[in-house]
Amino acid sequence: MPKTEHWQWYAEEFAPTERHEHAVEELLAAGRSQFQQYAVLRTPVFGKMLVLDGDTQSSQGDERIYHESLVHPAMAAADALSEVLILGGGEGATLREALRHPGVARCTMVDIDGEVVELCKRHLPEWGAGAWDDPRARVIIGDALRFLREDHDRYDVIISDLTEPLPDSPSWPLFNGAVFRDIKARLSEGGVYVLQASTAAFHNMALHVKMARTLRNYFTYVRSYFAYVPAFDTAWAFLACSDAVDVQALSGERIARHVAELRGENFYYDEETHRRLFALPLYLRRALAEKGEVFS
Repeated sequence: MPKTEHWQWYAEEFAPTERHEHAVEELLAAGRSQFQQYAVLRTPVFGKMLVLDGDTQSSQGDERIYHESLVHPAMAAADALSEVLILGGGEGATLREALRHPGVARCTMVDIDGEVVELCKRHLPEWGAGAWDDPRARVIIGDALRFLREDHDRYDVIISDLTEPLPDSPSWPLFNGAVFRDIKARLSEGGVYVLQASTAAFHNMALHVKMARTLRNYFTYVRSYFAYVPAFDTAWAFLACSDAVDVQALSGERIARHVAELRGENFYYDEETHRRLFALPLYLRRALAEKGEVFS
């Protein structure tokens, strides 16, 4: 009897020669917003999954691996946490993680796709876990590029949870020198800019390396790190950037203090995990050291 007989399957095309497949128990929602296609699926292994333009964004089973890795190294490193800015993050989980720290006085989230934000509130309430209703949350439905140009506030931590800067992506205009200068202008002294930065396996690291190479032209410290996210079935990378602090070099005591101050328990990130996140394999260290193409 074929193993696939009782399932429908969601096939994510990672590349022309690579596909990842997930069995589907239920299709909870599907459609197209002004900006992208969306679907919310229920799967037997990972629970609910958010899919945008055919790409898995997060899953109920392991989204905390991704979101804790994105948010907490930067927040542990920053001199202050009063003002946090999130670019993207429509699921609400990045907002949730930032607001777990009592030192955050205000967390501003800017996402262009209000329809997907409402979809996530309705179908993925576990991701936000009450963050949408936190009085410290300021959620703006709008263009992150315009926000960066028009906003005059300063932020202790800026978190970019946007899609990868590919030519067919809405995030493409947000990855260039003018935007990085705007981000630096919004960053407080002692602040940290962190972003999701594509994949870091031996066969799919080219975009991450190009992103890191570009950001080194704008920040004193640019550190790559990654976590294996099972729902993505690959190593997912991030970049921590600052002129004031080397996020990789944080002491275990500082990380442990940050984690202890968070509301609720972490699933993934602590001082030991921090060391693992920044322990890059030789192939990636070699690639990051090479000269090559950058974003203009």
